[in-house]
Amino acid sequence: MSKRSHEDDVAFIKALAEVLSDNDLTELQVKRDYGDEGHLNVRVSRMQPAAAPVTYAAPPAPAAALTVAPSASAPASAAAAENDDPAALPGAVTSPMVGTAYLSPEPGSAPFVRVGDAVTDGQTILIIEAMKTMNQIPAPKAGTVKRILIEDGAPVEFGAPLMVIE
Repeated sequence: MSKRSHEDDVAFIKALAEVLSDNDLTELQVKRDYGDEGHLNVRVSRMQPAAAPVTYAAPPAPAAALTVAPSASAPASAAAAENDDPAALPGAVTSPMVGTAYLSPEPGSAPFVRVGDAVTDGQTILIIEAMKTMNQIPAPKAGTVKRILIEDGAPVEFGAPLMVIE
């Protein structure tokens, strides 16, 4: 590419970073096609604050379950906290996109799945609306729905845990 197109690309990337910041987005990906001269793939993202994943945490446990023995060390507590993260569970189904999650095909109808339901590989387990498009989210494997981690109509981000299938 010529020096001029390189400068144009840098300006383009700076503009994308500004769009990311101005619209409070966490990630933006664009492919710019130059025809026979090639293309430019750009992914601009920013780190979320450390507190952000808390929005996906499980409900607080009863007070009795939170009692820690005096001999418990900090590393053991950190390991326990990591195991409470739904996204770290082996059967976690994460969101493939940013959008609004719906647990049923239309308001007032039965949900696609409930806790305890058996699902088959590829079965629709929920819908994510993104840019006015309803995207069916399939089960990545056969198993049983152990936990549903979102509410109907909740906004979700890319990689957010949606449910656990084991």
